[in-house]
Amino acid sequence: MSKPQLRVYLPIPDLQRQFAAFLSSPLPARGYVPLEGTNSLFIEIAPGLSIERMLDLALKKEPGVEPGMLAVERQFGMLEIHSDDTQALDRAGKAMLDWLETDADAQIPPELMFSDIIEDISDRHAVMINRAKQASMLLPGQSLLIMEVTPALYGAYLANAAEKAEPGNVLVDCRLIGASGRIYVSGTPERLARTRKAVEAGIKTLSRPKAASTGKS
Repeated sequence: MSKPQLRVYLPIPDLQRQFAAFLSSPLPARGYVPLEGTNSLFIEIAPGLSIERMLDLALKKEPGVEPGMLAVERQFGMLEIHSDDTQALDRAGKAMLDWLETDADAQIPPELMFSDIIEDISDRHAVMINRAKQASMLLPGQSLLIMEVTPALYGAYLANAAEKAEPGNVLVDCRLIGASGRIYVSGTPERLARTRKAVEAGIKTLSRPKAASTGKS
């Protein structure tokens, strides 16, 4: 058998408040709760079941890091680990990369599939979104930023970067697993326009090769 394929290696330092709360909620959370300001590392690989080996390697290398999310879906496996110690997180990440016989530059670069701002959401539209949301409520009359990216785990970057750009926005939904990642963010049209610009610029930066360090995201 060949080694599993690295799809995403995504360090996110300084988790923002709403995104950290989302990661701590029952739906995405499967393990230990990350808090605001924590440093995270997100991994996506294929085939999916090999993510169990990734977690084993990370915890045996650095027993102090905490796993927050672990998912094995149809094609891909996804893992989030976090720690206040960026060096410990780096060492755990390196242990996984070494076993894969690769480095972070081998990951699939993100591709932004869709981005739009819908102004003045109608009441019935808000109801439809709220019935399937995983985070905060969307209210009628608010504007909504929607973004979609592949691979799916880059949705974590979208959510954290959007909140960092404009903390006054509200994270309505975030999807990190499947064929693509998605975020729904509500706010004023002006704030959402600035958010969209900042996140799109950040995605372009992620598309370039970078060192595998939680401090260089």
